Amino acid sequence: MTLSIHRPVLYPDSDGQPMADNTRQFQWIVLIKENLECCFADQPDVFVAGDLLWYPVEGEPKIRVAPDVFVVFGRPKGDRGSYRQWEEGNIAPQVVFEILSPGNRLQAMANKQQFYQRYGVEEYYIYDPDHHDFVGFQRVEGELLTIEAIAQWTSPRLGIRFEFTPEALTIYRPDGEKFLTTIELSQERTAAREEAAAAQVAAAAERERAEAEHQRAERLAAQLRALGIEPES
Repeated sequence: MTLSIHRPVLYPDSDGQPMADNTRQFQWIVLIKENLECCFADQPDVFVAGDLLWYPVEGEPKIRVAPDVFVVFGRPKGDRGSYRQWEEGNIAPQVVFEILSPGNRLQAMANKQQFYQRYGVEEYYIYDPDHHDFVGFQRVEGELLTIEAIAQWTSPRLGIRFEFTPEALTIYRPDGEKFLTTIELSQERTAAREEAAAAQVAAAAERERAEAEHQRAERLAAQLRALGIEPES
């Protein structure tokens, strides 16, 4: 009699591939991921991830992809080793970003587009920082179609706005603030602290000036009284 041994299905947390092939690609991945985190910091049911394996089908560990950045509405924030869709209310990531590098091949991007098409992604954005190419796809009647007006496009799901010119790709938060790098955020905080410190120094100087003026007025009033003159109130 042969006993059947049930072996649990393994879903690795890594595909063995690097997050990025160069510094420029990495910087863009971090820029988009971290700024999206900031955009939805106050919404506990929006999960943002970078370079996290997504398994859409239970029992099929070979069906997987690791988007550079993806956003899931309807799932809580928190740490995960991978995104196993059947454990997440069967909610697929709605928005995906891919940042190209010299190591990316057109066939690989075509395969990813087919994957995202099949498994329910609503918006798919691809940026090539080396050649400054930017394309987007939006699901319309069940199919991911090219976004023609990508030069001035606002994501229906994210509310962020893309401004694509021959010189640069700039992304703006729903509140109109520009996506900033970590260095730019640090510089803004430093400038804000310096501005606050300068305001405190100015306020202290104004208080000292007002106090000195009050003391001067008190001395003058005392001198007038000594002369028998009642100062005007």
